[in-house]
Amino acid sequence: MPPDHRDPSQALLVPGGNCWRIERADRFALIVDAADYFKTVKAAILNARHSVMLIGWDFDTRIRLEPGVEDQTGPEKLGRFLNWVAKRRPELKIRILKWRLGTLQSLGRGATPLFILNWITLRRIRLKLDGVHPPGAAHHQKLVVIDDALAFCGGIDMTTDRWDTRAHPDHDPLRTNPGGHEHAPWHDATTAVDGALARALGDLARMRWEWATGERLEPPSPDADPWPDRLEPTLTDVDVGIARTLPAIDGREQVAEIERLYLDAIAAAKRSIYVESQYFASRMLAEALIARLREPDGPEILLVNPESADGWLEQTAMDSARSRLLHLIARNDPHGRFAIFHPVTEGGRPIYVHAKVMVVDDRLLKVGSSNLNNRSQGFDSECDLVVEAAPGSLAEAGLRARIAGVRDDLLAEHLGTTPAAVAAAVAEHHGSLLGAVAALNPKTGRRLAPLRPRPLTAVEEAVAETDLVDTEPPKGPWRRFRRRLRRR
Repeated sequence: MPPDHRDPSQALLVPGGNCWRIERADRFALIVDAADYFKTVKAAILNARHSVMLIGWDFDTRIRLEPGVEDQTGPEKLGRFLNWVAKRRPELKIRILKWRLGTLQSLGRGATPLFILNWITLRRIRLKLDGVHPPGAAHHQKLVVIDDALAFCGGIDMTTDRWDTRAHPDHDPLRTNPGGHEHAPWHDATTAVDGALARALGDLARMRWEWATGERLEPPSPDADPWPDRLEPTLTDVDVGIARTLPAIDGREQVAEIERLYLDAIAAAKRSIYVESQYFASRMLAEALIARLREPDGPEILLVNPESADGWLEQTAMDSARSRLLHLIARNDPHGRFAIFHPVTEGGRPIYVHAKVMVVDDRLLKVGSSNLNNRSQGFDSECDLVVEAAPGSLAEAGLRARIAGVRDDLLAEHLGTTPAAVAAAVAEHHGSLLGAVAALNPKTGRRLAPLRPRPLTAVEEAVAETDLVDTEPPKGPWRRFRRRLRRR
């Protein structure tokens, strides 16, 4: 039986259950939006001594790491920069593991294949394609590990159309793709961590490399500190859980830690659940939220999504699934405690939400690669980091304040105000996030626009019914147990 996480005196994170391991980070930094992430990764690679591992859904060698910066160390574009670093540091080994299907799409991407040829001949940079996943599944974890002393884990891909600042202006001449065309405003998030947690993520990266290539790598000696000087930690001396999704393949059992984490976190919420996600398409998670909405004293639920998914097929499938779930929730929210929004710029232009963040009360912070969709619960590979203000710990009060501060900071970005103003509004409305947003949300300018379900076409209904894009994972023992429990 899973533990009863409604008991406020009980820890939420359970290694071997809803997380893989809990490890210590001396420093934990939340990085919001790719402008800060790209330049921070570049600075960290410049500090690397032994090993750089890039594990991800996609990499595009043509992206600019510091657009608009005149005095840069090394080339600006990712591919040229990695080549430049490798030539100057012969002792440094750079390994890149990229989802195989994503690489097929890269064959028409300008100079990308030329850099791949360079990496094949330059032994210090090794590019491998990860095709070890079930048909239709994706390698979706997004990891960068440097010397086993610093790791990045979150939702930001080092590819095109991601770069943006937290200001999210309507138009930015620096926010362009390699073809020179401006792309839409983009909101995203990741983390930087060190200490034992970085070493554990190094273990995960090497595990992924071995599964994909058959080659076992030895961990480097963490005898350096590649943490960039300009990166300020959000938290210090904190225990962090690592939660994963891994599909069943080649005799390996399915890992569904993230699914259990979502369900446990939803069940444990007392006052509020705040989520930023690219999708809202999981019927299972929607039903868990509905169960809390039906309670007379259950938590408020505030979701931030993009206005629409990216691409016709995803719009047809994922937006349709979201509309169906929103209609379902509307019929099962008797106390009016659910709201879903999408952020817009000063001029009203939609900001695409790619971040995967969850904040439960002021108790739990989750940042990673998983979305509120079926694929993230057992079909694609995912990795999330989770900070819990453990009940009764010496650091509980300080952690609760920092976790609430992260939530308020994210809301302030969307509302065009300050974290202090958000915190004051939450306090004024007796802890209500929905009340605070209603008070701070302007009618024009930078704001959170309500997201309303729309009627579905026959094609959209058919695609949503087939789970063509958002495949539901096979039902392992834990999923069968959960479904039986829910029926009872």
